[in-house]
Amino acid sequence: MAAMRRVCLVGSGNWGSAIAKIIGNNVMKSKLFEKTVNMYVYEEMVDGQKLTDIINKRHENVKYLPGVQLPSNVVAIPSLVDACKDANVLVFVIPHQFVDRICNQLKGNLAPDAVGVSLIKGLSQSSVGIENMSDIIGQQLDINCSALMGANIAHEVADEQFCESTIGCTEETLWPMWKELFHCSYFKINCVRDVHTVELCGALKNAVAVGAGIIDALEFGDNTKAAVIRLGLIEMRLFAKHFFSGVEETTFFESCGLADLITTCYGGRNRKVAEAFVRTGKSLEELEAEMLNGQKLQGPHTAFQVYQLLKEKNIEKQFPLFTSVYRICYENEDPSHLIDTLRDHY
Repeated sequence: MAAMRRVCLVGSGNWGSAIAKIIGNNVMKSKLFEKTVNMYVYEEMVDGQKLTDIINKRHENVKYLPGVQLPSNVVAIPSLVDACKDANVLVFVIPHQFVDRICNQLKGNLAPDAVGVSLIKGLSQSSVGIENMSDIIGQQLDINCSALMGANIAHEVADEQFCESTIGCTEETLWPMWKELFHCSYFKINCVRDVHTVELCGALKNAVAVGAGIIDALEFGDNTKAAVIRLGLIEMRLFAKHFFSGVEETTFFESCGLADLITTCYGGRNRKVAEAFVRTGKSLEELEAEMLNGQKLQGPHTAFQVYQLLKEKNIEKQFPLFTSVYRICYENEDPSHLIDTLRDHY
C-alpha cells in the first residue's frame, strides 16, 4: 500500500484559511492523505495572544477570517521549516512578494517526493521577463508545481457558497490527487494542462479590476464596466499569446479566466481599493494599510510589472487598458483617461 501523503499549507490569510477549511475536511475522508494538516502562520500578536495559539485553541483565524470555524485537524505552526517537515504536498497561499524568501528557507528542507500547487495571484519580473509563481517555486525548490485559480472570493468560499476553480497541472497523473484534496460539494475543481494561462489569468485580472474600480469611482454604470471587462479579456489573451507558448483558447473560459475576471471586477480588494484611490486622493500604500487588514494589494503592482515589459518591447499601444491603468496609478494620469481609452479602442 502506498504511503499516505502529508499536506502543508504555506500561508494563512483569508484565502489560505478558507482553503484550509476545505483541505482539512477533505483529508479526514480520504485514504490518500494523513489526517493532520500543518498550516504555516506568520506569527502575530492579537489582543495580547499569539495568533497561532488562538487558531489552535479556538480553531478560528480571528484576524483574517473571523467567524469561520476551521477543522480541528488543521494545526497552526509559526516555523515555516517545522510546518513543512516531511510534507510532500505543499499548498502555497502567500502574497507573491514573499515567494523568494519562503523558497530560500525551504531549500534543502523538503521531502524528496514533494509536489506543490500555487494559489498565489501575482507575477514576478526578472531578467528573462515575466515569470509565474509556479515556475519560480518549481525552479527554486526543484519540484513539480501546479496552479489553482478561479472565481473564488475567500469569504464566499468559507461560507460554502458554490463556486468553481481551475487547476493547471502538466502531470495528468496528479489530477486525481489534486481533485481529492480540493474538490467538494461547494468547491468544484476542473483540471487542465495549461498552467501558464491559468496563472496569467489569475494575476492579470487584478489589473483589470483596478480599471473596474476606477469606473465605479467615476460613477459610470454596469455597461461601462462591461466594456472594461471585455477589453481586459482581450488584453489578457493577447498578453498570454505574446509572451508564452502553448496557450489554449479554452482556458480563458474556465473559472480561472472569464469567471474570475467578472467576479474580481465586481468584488474583491483590487476593485475596492482602486475606487477609494480615485475618490480619496490617498496613495495606494495608505489605502492598503487602512483597508486590507494586513492583506496585500496585487492589481496596481501587476499593472506596473506588465507595463514595464510592454514598454521594453515597445508594444504599449497594443494594450491600451493595461497602459491606462498603469498611468493612472503611477503617473498621475487623470482617471477620466480610462473612459477615453474605451472610446478610442476599436
